[in-house]
Amino acid sequence: MAMLRRPAVAGSFYPSDPKRLLEEISNSFARAGFPGIPKPADKPADRVVGLLSPHAGYPYSGWVAASGYKRLADDGSFDSVVILGPNHWGIGHPVAVYSSGSWLTPLGVIDVDEELAKAIAAESNLVAEDGLAHSREHSIEVQLPFLQAIYGEFSLVPISMFDQSLDTAVSLGEVIADCVRELGRSTVVIASSDMSHYVTDDAARENDLYVLRAAEELDPEEMYRRIEERGVSMCGPGPAAVMMTAARELGGSRGRLLSYHTSGEVTGDYISVVGYASLVVER
Repeated sequence: MAMLRRPAVAGSFYPSDPKRLLEEISNSFARAGFPGIPKPADKPADRVVGLLSPHAGYPYSGWVAASGYKRLADDGSFDSVVILGPNHWGIGHPVAVYSSGSWLTPLGVIDVDEELAKAIAAESNLVAEDGLAHSREHSIEVQLPFLQAIYGEFSLVPISMFDQSLDTAVSLGEVIADCVRELGRSTVVIASSDMSHYVTDDAARENDLYVLRAAEELDPEEMYRRIEERGVSMCGPGPAAVMMTAARELGGSRGRLLSYHTSGEVTGDYISVVGYASLVVER
């Protein structure tokens, strides 16, 4: 019997009702300055290879995520999407790929790209095929309705990271790029990460942009150095470094920050904010 991963945060991070969910996504695009949910360009994607996207509740970060997904839609369609997210719960294998079956959201079922997922697990001794690590985690799940709203159907490779060390991230990024090339997949790699947590708005903006400038240069080593230097509480440096490495290997030349905002702009609390960024990597 094929595995079905059911939603863990529908009704909390985003609406569980499909109609309300599509309205929330449309509102996110509108707030980002776009006229509703975009239609994908009628061509294969050929420029975008990587994306950094936030994973808070949609009222807080959906409009930031929308900027990245609009750029992805403008580039066209792809065969598969690899999404990497931090494992906030610490359960399951330290680097876990959900390698078969499908994921369910209120907008329908998404099939796992089993061939690509298993190839990544086979090529990397760091990766295990493990569904437990994904069972309660929101960081990958919240990206999916945006992709479904734009594309309808697509294939997915979800990878959860509790081990976010630099060496692990760079190695995994290289493996993903190798497998994508070997299988001839048109693929975009998405890193799910929020930025600074529970600092002042001024501190978040200064430190996050300092880190994101290294991400734009596709330099994971420098990004990690800056995170440590400033004590930046970015919750997905591992996924970001994987994405940057894989995107660079797949021809990405530079990252470009599309949107940066903080929770203070939503809540009015500028004393303790979370930072959200959307950054695209293009050939």
